[in-house]
Amino acid sequence: MVGRRAVLLAAATAPLAVACTTPPPPVPPPDPLAELVKVARADAALATAVGAPETAAARTEHAVRLQAEVDRATPRVPGASASASASASASVVPPVGATREALVPALQAAQKQAGELVATVESHRVGLVASVAAGCASLVEALS
Repeated sequence: MVGRRAVLLAAATAPLAVACTTPPPPVPPPDPLAELVKVARADAALATAVGAPETAAARTEHAVRLQAEVDRATPRVPGASASASASASASVVPPVGATREALVPALQAAQKQAGELVATVESHRVGLVASVAAGCASLVEALS
């Protein structure tokens, strides 16, 4: 009778042992839009520093919209802290000696980066990324 109980106990606890030893899911790869968020924040800081408030507002809006998509698409890893999104929203300090002349090339680089990304993102993200590229192009025209 004791042997039978041991077998039943072992059979009942085996799934628990397997569940405890299952490795956690792998960390997802970085979102390709995360880099666009960083660049948009840096551009907004630069635009603020050189006295281009409309450009700063537009690039801040790009950063907000892109970050919302990154947050929506990023699976939540159990036990992970929310500090990644919080640190991503921290303000960016413009480079020392920022000039208005540096703003147009920064926007052109952002336009190019977003334009190249359009062909690689999922179809439901194309409109957002293309809109950011077009927005950067219009900001360049407005500043020229």
